[in-house]
Amino acid sequence: MNRPIPMSNLVSTPCVGVCALDAAGRHCVGCGRTLEEIGAWPSLDETARRAIMNRLARQSRRGNRHESGR
Repeated sequence: MNRPIPMSNLVSTPCVGVCALDAAGRHCVGCGRTLEEIGAWPSLDETARRAIMNRLARQSRRGNRHESGR
């Protein structure tokens, strides 16, 4: 049975309100997500969202907003 996730544990969106694509048209220059990640975000579970958020944090620490992670 699925148990509800407490609200304090929910991952918020990485969106910063700067919605524009990079020159290649693959990543948002605001949050760093790919078009696929942005489109899928509403249907992703918390585990998948956390994985994306962790990747974005690693990229930010490295100064590389567009690591493919694949």
